[in-house]
Amino acid sequence: MAKKYPETKILSRNFGVENSWTLDVARERGAYKSLEKALEEMTPDQLIEEVKTSRVRGRGGAGFPTGVKWGFVPKENDKPKYLVLNADESEPGTFKDRYLMELDPHLVLEGCLLCAYACGLSTIYIYVRGEYPLSIERLEGAIEEARKAGFIGKKVLGKKGFDVECYVHPGAGAYICGEETGMLESLEGKRGHPRIKPPFPAVEGAFGCPTVINNVETLAHVPWIVEHGGQAFADQGIQPDPDNPKALGSSGTKLMGVSGPVKNPGVWEFEFGITVKELIYDYAGGPLDGREVKAVIPGGLSMPVLTADELDVKMGFDDLVKVGSGLGTGTAIVMDDSCDMVEACENIAHFFADESCGQCTPCREGCHWMEKIFARIKGGEGTPADLDLLERLFINIEGRTICALADAAVWPLRSIIRKFRHEFLAKMPGTDAADGEDPKAAEAETVGAK
Repeated sequence: MAKKYPETKILSRNFGVENSWTLDVARERGAYKSLEKALEEMTPDQLIEEVKTSRVRGRGGAGFPTGVKWGFVPKENDKPKYLVLNADESEPGTFKDRYLMELDPHLVLEGCLLCAYACGLSTIYIYVRGEYPLSIERLEGAIEEARKAGFIGKKVLGKKGFDVECYVHPGAGAYICGEETGMLESLEGKRGHPRIKPPFPAVEGAFGCPTVINNVETLAHVPWIVEHGGQAFADQGIQPDPDNPKALGSSGTKLMGVSGPVKNPGVWEFEFGITVKELIYDYAGGPLDGREVKAVIPGGLSMPVLTADELDVKMGFDDLVKVGSGLGTGTAIVMDDSCDMVEACENIAHFFADESCGQCTPCREGCHWMEKIFARIKGGEGTPADLDLLERLFINIEGRTICALADAAVWPLRSIIRKFRHEFLAKMPGTDAADGEDPKAAEAETVGAK
């Protein structure tokens, strides 16, 4: 029997420890040592450079280089500077940040404090999904413990000029508030409508002030980077492709999850390099007895699907893009052979239509139109022309809105139609779907690719 791709427990090393969320246990296991090291031995600029050297990329879905983002914060600016930690985690199928907040909140706080020191930030806001009551409770408890121990407040650990406060802000359950500028609007007490950029949050964010916005898992990596060095982190995972100057690689470790009809759904931590197939079969146990995997969305609901014969690809930022999908949040959603792909599309379209903030016409109207068309096909009233209509809708929705919610709606739907077209044709009266082809399929593929 082939040996499993090994787990590398760095972020998750305290997950099985009793009372791991308390300060006493966390400090026994090394919490806040990296903060002490940074305050004693590193300047803010040196810390930013170390994070740049690590090549750590955002773990919330976008994959933007974290050190580069920190470097955007203007130094010659008299306004207060803020950190907003994106703990909204509303992406369907995603539950990795929840583990960190509930089982190791002091690791999360330490990462936030290191970011605050590096970027000269005075206040930390942790924007938590409202449906995560235990995460909120554990974070608030950790903040209180950290404040009493001198890690939060005036002159943190005696460091002159380093004053920082931290607050938990529960969200109201809107998916759109996971988008960074929609989150800022919600934090300010307004509707979660994403903002037009520029200006970018690093220059004009929360309350009109420079703001760093990072994902929970992203900042949880920073203490290890400080302790072991940015190069040690960069040496882990998948190195950049030397033949592609735009490739950034996938450095470090990643929390990866699997949900859906599998024997052992859950979250594990690996160095980048494990394949989608290894994740699903070796760790999630594969499909339920008597079933077969039909399709997988590798990173939350908003990525294009992979078919069962496309799973021998590494779970990495660049690797998944090469095969027409994306890493997203790194949490795979499995669909087995009992899944009706037309019903799946109707369900996906309904979610995005319901969660659209309504600010942009292509998204507000387009997501509902897609939902209606899929409902019509499911009800046996569709025609092949509906599939061509959807391809035209995709073109006029994707890339034409303020934020990426519309893109997130299009990507899985378009990939499902193109890879499982025969299931749609089979529901259309008078259409021969025996070979799964339609005379206009190639034309639609060409139009949609432009």
